[in-house]
Amino acid sequence: MVEEMEPTLSTSTIEKGEDMNRIVKRYLSGAMLLALAAPASAIADEQALQLKVDELTRKVEKLEDKTLSKWLTIGGDFRFRLDSLKGDVPAHSDAIGTMTNLVTGFTAPPSATNPLGVAGLNIGGVAVPTASQFIMQGQPGTLFTPAQFGTIINQYMPAAMYNGITSSAFLTQFNTILGGGPTGVNNALAGTALTTQQTGILNTLVAQGVLNRVFGMAASTNFRDSNNVQIPGATLGAQFTNMVTQLAQAGFDPQKINQLANQMLLQSFLGAAGGNLKTVQAYKPSNDTLYTNRLGIDLHAKATKDVTVNVRLVAYKTFGSQDDSAVTNNGATPFFADRVGTFDGTLGHVPSSSLLDVDRAYATWSNIADQPIWFSVGRRPSTNGAPSNLRLNNERPGNGGTPALLVDYAFDGMTLGWAPDIDALPGAYAKVCYGRGFDSGFETPSNSLNDTDMLGVALIPIDTDPLRIWLQWNRGFSIFDFPVMKNTAFGNTAPSTELGDIDWYGAGAMGTIKHVGPGTLNWFADAGMSITHPNNNVSANAGFEGLMTGQFFAQEAPSSKTGYAGYIGARYDLDASKTKIGFEYNHGTKNWITFAPAADDMWTSKLGTRGNVYEGYLIQELNLKPISSHLSKAFIRVGYQYYDFQYTGSNNWVGAPVKISSIQPTDLMLLTPLKSAQDIYATFEVKF
Repeated sequence: MVEEMEPTLSTSTIEKGEDMNRIVKRYLSGAMLLALAAPASAIADEQALQLKVDELTRKVEKLEDKTLSKWLTIGGDFRFRLDSLKGDVPAHSDAIGTMTNLVTGFTAPPSATNPLGVAGLNIGGVAVPTASQFIMQGQPGTLFTPAQFGTIINQYMPAAMYNGITSSAFLTQFNTILGGGPTGVNNALAGTALTTQQTGILNTLVAQGVLNRVFGMAASTNFRDSNNVQIPGATLGAQFTNMVTQLAQAGFDPQKINQLANQMLLQSFLGAAGGNLKTVQAYKPSNDTLYTNRLGIDLHAKATKDVTVNVRLVAYKTFGSQDDSAVTNNGATPFFADRVGTFDGTLGHVPSSSLLDVDRAYATWSNIADQPIWFSVGRRPSTNGAPSNLRLNNERPGNGGTPALLVDYAFDGMTLGWAPDIDALPGAYAKVCYGRGFDSGFETPSNSLNDTDMLGVALIPIDTDPLRIWLQWNRGFSIFDFPVMKNTAFGNTAPSTELGDIDWYGAGAMGTIKHVGPGTLNWFADAGMSITHPNNNVSANAGFEGLMTGQFFAQEAPSSKTGYAGYIGARYDLDASKTKIGFEYNHGTKNWITFAPAADDMWTSKLGTRGNVYEGYLIQELNLKPISSHLSKAFIRVGYQYYDFQYTGSNNWVGAPVKISSIQPTDLMLLTPLKSAQDIYATFEVKF
């Protein structure tokens, strides 16, 4: 019989139905004894009596088949976990904090200390909005609505830049530099040099037409030559062109004059001394004691012949909390995209609340047409796949699981599988999987989003205890920028655009070698590759970042990015003492991206790290007799994780990776970068 299974369920004995069976059987036995004890002459019709006995036997068997213990098994698990978390944040600038500062400057009246002010412009019906009023004109799913970004790009920013470049402070500094001649210009160019990100921001402002709008504005009376005569021209652009012409005649390089003006203008906006950056000094975040509880309830029901239903309910919460703030940085800028907030794909896998959520619920039809074919549909067993079962001390996933390196996401979807009986390939099977990550709803004039879907093909040529081999291909279609989340540091988020598609390829193996010294050796090796296929869309919510392209407000042309990852490890089981010792290592390259936000890691899914992660652990099972089922057990697990991040954006497909060691204090970061992180953890777990 072929049936898609999760890790084997623990079972509990259901007594009530069995007690009824015993009573009926005793009644039947008594009736038969009385019948046999009667004199032969009293038995009018032995054949009729036998028919009645047979009928009663069938009724008992039918009743027995319907008792709960025959069709329903119940199990589950409980876990208490303690984590001690420490990290290392480099100096950088917070992107959202900087945007807030800019909006504050935009919405304030211009003054000597705030030449960027452009109060009087209208947004959302408010003539002179404060920064809070401006930002709160947004709507769920966006940090700033398209109308707000339009206001920033088309009104506030050009007006503010115009105020800045025509302010007395800016022109005084500019004229002072010109007073030093061409040498003074060269020195100023070096002193106001832009970072890589600032250069990208300048290019984005040009591409968005901001500078054209600035220089298309009316001429300024402050634009004067060395003789204090207003430079002629009907627009600021005409004035600037005439000024450059005059300076060229005086021996200055026109290209350098233009470059200097652009650099000074951008530095006044986003330079270290500009006053708008929300600079974050280097610091070491820590949470010495994070306590969590997790309860899982597993149900396995045999509905009809060859049709079963599996359900897993999970409640996962932090001590003293009914939200996810303890792992999402308490309302401050989060560290990782998969820990911004809980969403559909991570529900029950990131600490949030004591609500019992449906983690898995699916029906499986096996032996279709008396062939080794199965079909399964519902909320899938697509989390905690092989080989993560070793460190979690779970049973090996059945043929419903997915490789943890590529996918650890609670999908709603379906599977069609085939398990032929091939002597040379014991346990072999293949399956096609489909899942939906986001439903875009009705297509309307105001909603052109597509659904986000996942298609996968898995080939497992061998699946035995000594050896299991898997090959996997997945494709994510119409990948969104932000999932649907509530009450995050970025507000209520939702997909606002689709960024393109991603392909994943994986190959791995795991096995067991018995009688290695006094114990058993479990080993695994897995490799993955990701290839992005971006479209021309970028996320306004993320500052014009695309699918693995661009930085905040520094848009980049779309280009495909290929990343690689490797994952190896082993666990040695001492059978006599029930002690298990394991070590794992994984590495992800600059452009590696996985789809594993539901992984059982506190900082971030370690398998999505762009860098290195080292983990060692020890599991000690308690030598206690199982009662609820033969799989019941209780154990203690202690471990240590060390993350060595080499690039930003681990587990984030929005924006291009930045080398951690090259981050500048003026670089705008949408998420708080980490150079390294560590987690010392301990659990007490019960499987029942």
